[in-house]
Amino acid sequence: MSLHDSPHDAPHDPAHDPPHDEQKAVRRDLDELTRRVELLERQAGRARPAGPPAAPDPSLMVTVPDTPYDSSLWTDSDDEGLGARDRRAP
Repeated sequence: MSLHDSPHDAPHDPAHDPPHDEQKAVRRDLDELTRRVELLERQAGRARPAGPPAAPDPSLMVTVPDTPYDSSLWTDSDDEGLGARDRRAP
């Protein structure tokens, strides 16, 4: 452990703690977690842009038709993550 490490960074074996010490350690860790989450929430609040989010730019939108795709598009394709249809996995 260096001078810059916090006591929470050191390995801890709860099996050697009496039950009340373990509860105190859990409470201390929970309090530290709560403090850090609150800090992150404050930082995120400052980072948010003011006002409502901007509407999407219609010129960037793509219309996807409801009609079925031409199955010939997929004739020689591999099933993603499964490999080629005519081969077996090892």
